[in-house]
Amino acid sequence: MSASLAAPDPWPDEDLPPGVTRRRTRLSEIVDVSHWDDAACASALQALADADSQLAAFRADVVKRFADVRPDLWDLNPDDPAAKVEGWGSGRTFNGVTEFFTDELATVLGTSRMRADTLANFSLVLREQLIDTWHALAEGRIDEPRAHALVKALGWQAPAVDAEIVAAVEREALQWAVAGEGPYRLRERAAALLLQYDSEASDRRRKAAKKLTDVVVRNPADGFADFVVRMPTEVAAASWDTCDTYARMRKAAGDTRPIGELRALVATDLILRPWDASREPVTAHLTLFAPLPSLVDDPRADQPDPDAPSECGRVANQPITATHLRELLTQLGFCTATGLQVPPGGGVDVALTDPDTGALRAVVTPHQLRHLARRGCTEHQGTDVSCDCAVLDAPPPTDAYRPTPAQNRFIDARDRTCRHPGCQRPARFTDADHVIAFHDGGPTSCDNLCNLCRRHHRLKTHAPGWRYSMTPDGRLSVTTPSGITRTSAPPGTHHRLRPDDLLHPLETAVPVLPAPVVDPADDPPPF
Repeated sequence: MSASLAAPDPWPDEDLPPGVTRRRTRLSEIVDVSHWDDAACASALQALADADSQLAAFRADVVKRFADVRPDLWDLNPDDPAAKVEGWGSGRTFNGVTEFFTDELATVLGTSRMRADTLANFSLVLREQLIDTWHALAEGRIDEPRAHALVKALGWQAPAVDAEIVAAVEREALQWAVAGEGPYRLRERAAALLLQYDSEASDRRRKAAKKLTDVVVRNPADGFADFVVRMPTEVAAASWDTCDTYARMRKAAGDTRPIGELRALVATDLILRPWDASREPVTAHLTLFAPLPSLVDDPRADQPDPDAPSECGRVANQPITATHLRELLTQLGFCTATGLQVPPGGGVDVALTDPDTGALRAVVTPHQLRHLARRGCTEHQGTDVSCDCAVLDAPPPTDAYRPTPAQNRFIDARDRTCRHPGCQRPARFTDADHVIAFHDGGPTSCDNLCNLCRRHHRLKTHAPGWRYSMTPDGRLSVTTPSGITRTSAPPGTHHRLRPDDLLHPLETAVPVLPAPVVDPADDPPPF
């Protein structure tokens, strides 16, 4: 091994953080490629592609076996009130496999449930239906993208399509794949061939795809995000044509901005329809996150650069600049000549955070903040004594099962989303859940409450073998029935990391509590 490739040791063995092991040796430290010629590089890339195919096939085997040991024997009866989910779809399910299988797979892999669902679907289709495709992948005759193309075109057709028809289409499509047909074209050709055998297959697939239509926001960065609408092809084409037509009308009228920017502006106008007075106005509820020292004006301090990045404001959990924040406040009507004002139907909360850790300390409205600042502490109210008494903190515990409105505001501001690792369901669509169950003695307090979406709330309550625990600062640890623990910290919190923390961020030893035993007849849990 070349000495120049060896990484320096950040600290001795005896100084490693608890639960963290020394990092693995990297392949680049074993194989020095700096002297390879182009032929050696091409040969290695081909070998790696072959290995990728074999690993993908083996991964499908492992996922299939994992699903086999997670049967639906303990799932609730669909007629059970506790089995109900939100009004929108709950995602793909697999026959004979527990409904929470993809949640465990996502936690084990440290990925989103959507990615885990895609992997589970790919694996089960290959091992249960498209066996020849799995063999071709395992032998390196096709790569993973081409296998995915065939799964998307032919997967889960039976019993809607006769298994012999699917097998016949698969055999012919595999010949195209082995011959080098690209994934996109391969999927199209396989779907078209299936229609030749079964003309009604397209209608069935279209009806199934309709259930997956949705509107999502993706890839927020630099103050922009993708607004994605999945809809029927003809509707999507008509919508784009409408945006393009109006954008070109603006161009013809002298607007010099790029056509893409104009299409986006037109789409925004058509959706928000600010000229339509027949609809009820929609206003926003904005939470401003501010470190405690930032609330104190120091006349001796240098004036901040208005264009400098700010750690205080966040939109959709993404950092924004102070200038962007001011623009947003003005657009929403919160900034007026008289200061911070709330428009009818809107709301503002100020979340006060610890400047060192980012941990949430309190949530208060601007009116309450001004009132507390004027009043001071009750003990020294009306005196000239300058004191350091606390006038605001996290909401106190309650003896009731349901959290108080103040606790809900605090938890929503602290968690911002569902706290199950990998889930990003916004807090307004979640339940405030007792980490230690209320009927097991868990208090209704902010350090025992966290936001879980209804799916993960049901998983924690009804799926056997899952364990949850939370530290006083809000770090939630989730352990799967297979023994994998993932930890999620409240967004915005931070602590100093040592070098190996970055190498193994999820391998710290975290104590977990026994899974609560739930009696379905118990009350008051509202599900």
